[in-house]
Amino acid sequence: MTSVVKRSAHAVSGVAGRLSAGVRVTPSFLIVGAQRCGTTSLYRALAQHPLVLKPTLRKGVHYFDVAYERGPEWYRAHFPLAATARRLARRYGVRPLAFESAPYYLFHPHALTRAAHDLPGVKLVVLVRDPVERAYSAHTHEYARGFEPEPSFERAVDLEQERLAGTTEHLTRNPYAVSHAHRHHAYLARGRYAEQLARAEALVGRDRILVVDSGRFFADPEPAYDRVLEFLGLPRLGDPVFDRHNARPRPAPLPASLRADLNERFAMWDHRLELWLGTRPSWRP
Repeated sequence: MTSVVKRSAHAVSGVAGRLSAGVRVTPSFLIVGAQRCGTTSLYRALAQHPLVLKPTLRKGVHYFDVAYERGPEWYRAHFPLAATARRLARRYGVRPLAFESAPYYLFHPHALTRAAHDLPGVKLVVLVRDPVERAYSAHTHEYARGFEPEPSFERAVDLEQERLAGTTEHLTRNPYAVSHAHRHHAYLARGRYAEQLARAEALVGRDRILVVDSGRFFADPEPAYDRVLEFLGLPRLGDPVFDRHNARPRPAPLPASLRADLNERFAMWDHRLELWLGTRPSWRP
């Protein structure tokens, strides 16, 4: 489908959704990040479950980070009808759960505060990955999409502090503002997972947050998938197909000296992550 046709279809569907917003479900859980940690792969696996209701238009609505000014009816318009949920509940004897996946939610200064307020009882699923690999993958991804003009990952890392200076404060003071650098150039900042999880815990409580090690998820997806279902209170129905999505080839291997430097920078944050995982992260032998 061409981009023009897609935009037209989304516009028509969006109008219809807003007109019926009052009879649509809202998410019971959110995959909130982290970026380049397998969120799309987990989203696709969960979307195969008959009691999991994905958004009608796109994986991530991005309401709580960059579209909050559009209002709750606009947000509801992206989700299935409540009648659909009732039919599924009658068939399976379990209430289905709607969700979306938007990895900027974990990092944006307002997103989780808004989600906790607007979706009482919402649960959060967070995927984490070797933060050095995550940063390098994010740079490759942003450069390929045209959001990063600097082809050198090492140079982009050197520029990060300057690029991000004041962006969090600006977004905090101006609730509907957007920041290109904050969203697309936070290569190291997004890898400080424990810092972001502490903020999430203060908003929803630790019992409503599940942290999944992406390295273990990709190596052996079944146990990780079952943990997610248990966390959500859903029965295992069927056998999903597990695939990796959105992987991009690297332009070159990461220099060993740069990897060692970044590993050291993340050591403290990875150690703090052990409290969330219950074990050492898979990338820290």
